Amino acid sequence: MKRTGTVITLLVIVLLAAAGIYYIWQKDQQDPITYTTEQPTKETIIKETVATGSIVPKEEVNIKPNISGVIDKVHVVAGDFVEAGDLIAEIKVVPNVSSLTNAKNSIDQARNSVQTAKLALDNQQIIYDRQKSLFEKGVVAANEFDLAQNAYNNALQRYKQEQVNLRGAQQNYDILRTGTTSGALGKYAQTAIRSTVAGMILDVPVKEGNQVIEANNFNEGTSIAVIADIKKMIFEGKVDESEVGKIKEGLDLEITVGAFDNKKFDAILDYVAPKGIAENGAIQFAIKGTLKETAKDSTFIRAGLSANASIILDRRDNVLSIKEALVQYDPETKKPFVEVATGDQQFERRDVELGLSNGINVEVISGVSEGDNIKVWNALKAPTGRGGYGG
Repeated sequence: MKRTGTVITLLVIVLLAAAGIYYIWQKDQQDPITYTTEQPTKETIIKETVATGSIVPKEEVNIKPNISGVIDKVHVVAGDFVEAGDLIAEIKVVPNVSSLTNAKNSIDQARNSVQTAKLALDNQQIIYDRQKSLFEKGVVAANEFDLAQNAYNNALQRYKQEQVNLRGAQQNYDILRTGTTSGALGKYAQTAIRSTVAGMILDVPVKEGNQVIEANNFNEGTSIAVIADIKKMIFEGKVDESEVGKIKEGLDLEITVGAFDNKKFDAILDYVAPKGIAENGAIQFAIKGTLKETAKDSTFIRAGLSANASIILDRRDNVLSIKEALVQYDPETKKPFVEVATGDQQFERRDVELGLSNGINVEVISGVSEGDNIKVWNALKAPTGRGGYGG
């Protein structure tokens, strides 16, 4: 029994020794760990934040009627260019019976007033002529003649005023019945709706037969057409409250429009809202940027296109830079450093001073030069006999 136990023990020792030798042999067969290197490069580093929004005209003008009625004919369609004064649409007035009746009664009253004033004027004319004749003969005093003349002038003035009132009542009746008049109010009451500005028709929200309401103090009126100068376009978007503190008026924008692949438009940030608006649990601030004339060139940018604006917070042109992934930070001092190759797979630590970063590349102010080989921290195996790299 003792001999059997001894044999088993010896066998276990031999097996463990063989396993140890095999493990050491396997370790010797593994490829040594190697590190690749990268050199600093000259890059343009841009720090930016992105805002989403759309392209809209700087100013839009709503053409509204100054008289209510029904659209009789529309002379333009969206996309047409118009000049100030061009005909947009025509309105057919549908008179209100009650209003027409009141207007007709006003005309009758004005006519009666004119007739009454005419009778009074004729009477004063007779008195004036008689007093004048007697005054010239020296029968009546100048005081009495002056009173007669003054009464005549007052009667004449009243007669003229009543005639004006009659013409006004007639014009009001014509406007209610036909929408226009040949009198002094004709230039204000028009069934022909004309453009007030030059530009492109963006929208015609009405059709023939639609009823429209005049713009007045109690109603904003029906919009017949929307006109804008498409040469003056702006970007309207929103930025999050976490970014609004980094931006200010005057910064450069790079506008990317979804409809145009690989094309950017330059703009200037000229408005940042002083007050934020809560949207989906976050505070958003409205911004506006005017597109530069040189940026648009011959490209027709349609109003309402969705766009993204890269707001250039800072920029460094043609500066020495390295990838952010090459930078390590001392666990105690928190200062950045890299490892620079001094020989074959031999590296030394170099403290570096960093500048502007865009999240991928970072500016190197000091610590390394353009020809240095900087250690890439992802270790790779040396080439194997199969001509590849180990994993």
